[in-house]
Amino acid sequence: MPQTHEVTNQAPPLTGHDVAADATLIEGLHRQGAGWSEDSLHTLGTLAGTEHAQELGRLANENEPVLRTHDRYGNRIDEVEFHPAWHELMDTAVSHGLHAAPWRDDRPGAHVARAAKLYVWGQVEAGHICPVSMTYAVVPALRANPTLAAAYEPLLAAREYDFGLRAPAGKRGLIAGMSMTEKQGGSDVRSNTTRAVPAGGEAGTYTLTGHKWFTSAPMSDLFLTLAQAPGGLSCFLLPRVLPDGTRNRIQLQRLKDKLGNRSNASAEIEYDGALGYLVGEEGRGVRTIIDMVNLTRLDCVLGTATAMRAGLIRAVHHTAHRSAFGAPLIDQPLMRNVLSDLAVESEAATTVAFRLAGATDRAARGDAAEESFRRLALAVTKYWVCKRGPVHAAEALECLGGNGYIEESGMPRLYREAPLLSVWEGSGNVSALDALRAMARQPDSVEAFFAEIDLAAGADRRLDASVAELKKELGDLTDLEFRTRRIVESMALVLQGSLLVRYGSPAADAFCASRLGGDHGRAFGTLPAGTDTAPLIDRARHLL
Repeated sequence: MPQTHEVTNQAPPLTGHDVAADATLIEGLHRQGAGWSEDSLHTLGTLAGTEHAQELGRLANENEPVLRTHDRYGNRIDEVEFHPAWHELMDTAVSHGLHAAPWRDDRPGAHVARAAKLYVWGQVEAGHICPVSMTYAVVPALRANPTLAAAYEPLLAAREYDFGLRAPAGKRGLIAGMSMTEKQGGSDVRSNTTRAVPAGGEAGTYTLTGHKWFTSAPMSDLFLTLAQAPGGLSCFLLPRVLPDGTRNRIQLQRLKDKLGNRSNASAEIEYDGALGYLVGEEGRGVRTIIDMVNLTRLDCVLGTATAMRAGLIRAVHHTAHRSAFGAPLIDQPLMRNVLSDLAVESEAATTVAFRLAGATDRAARGDAAEESFRRLALAVTKYWVCKRGPVHAAEALECLGGNGYIEESGMPRLYREAPLLSVWEGSGNVSALDALRAMARQPDSVEAFFAEIDLAAGADRRLDASVAELKKELGDLTDLEFRTRRIVESMALVLQGSLLVRYGSPAADAFCASRLGGDHGRAFGTLPAGTDTAPLIDRARHLL
């Protein structure tokens, strides 16, 4: 019988490597004060690069969560069932401190170390990072009620994953979710109609009635939610199980059928007289929960940088092992342009993500200047970096050709996931307008932003020219809201460019030439002639 199925010219599996062996990541880790965590990061990176970890990601996505509203006898149970792979992914994330652990760690750089681990482990599977992120983000908001924080913060930060519906105080560790939006308003949360009525008895206790359109991670132990109290829109903490062990009156109506993020459950829920505890003051709900929103926005930026890195590595790996027209794809000039362009975008996203993680860490320790910088820079970066995620994923997929369009390659999952991070916690217009609002209400954030940019002044004429043009744009108040996206995009680009230039990144020249100097086409793979592609590609090729 003829040998018609001998396999040649196919890339081997991308396993058996240290995902943390990433120069851009390690440089950012040390630069932002968390070099002490490098050894533990490599431990997690080696685990993330195993065949077993990659298989967990596949299984979690192919065996989606299932809602069980009632048991066989008709009793309401409101359970979400997950494949064992999901629980193993969660257990690894929690045990390595990707959740709320930094809030109980006094070491400078703790939040940066956590960001680095999120970046590494997130390359295995993105969906389970959602509840991990919210558990991290809930702590500052919860501190608006010191009694609740004292009871629950240690369990939110505990490095034990303890799945199951039981009274929170009796568990070894807790996972938190968030429930803000409603069908009539979406991001316009002030139009929420869920009602909160003082329950009587214990102060700060309310009963909530209403319907929530998107509840992230409905299997969580605790939720922050918004509802209309007598004093206006307010923030509440709702446990799924009450202290006496009975179920809170939170009913899961259905799970959302999403484009991506398939391993993670998102639900519509009903509060039918659910018991909640006031967090912060009545009428200050948005102000209270915004701390949580801003931290999950940071994770949106980190998640996009993570996905860009994963797509780039897969594209470089495939083209290094695949030949066409008589030569390896990676050695062909046009493919080198594409790969280098993807590498520039990835490097810029990762660099700014870790600068923001550093600002978050220092702000959490009382640095007011860093908090001012983060306030504006985060809104700007969330808008732009997350917008770049889907186009980056599409181009990385195309580097694999037809192989990239097949589910087994993992690229379709990456592609479907990418738009989520732009939508989550405020889609493009919301993020852009938030940046505009920050500039108007907090002038110190503008000063801090440009002080950061000015640290690279004089080092690149294209960067300097872009900064001058941006300042001119900001000085023109004509049709300002109509022009907001254009302005915020420019702000994001000069921030990325200034960091790359200042840190001496090998991507700095190509970034400034293409993104700031205009020497670039409208698609990836249009870097100017003469671009030195070797250092750009080699930083994604070290693990091959």
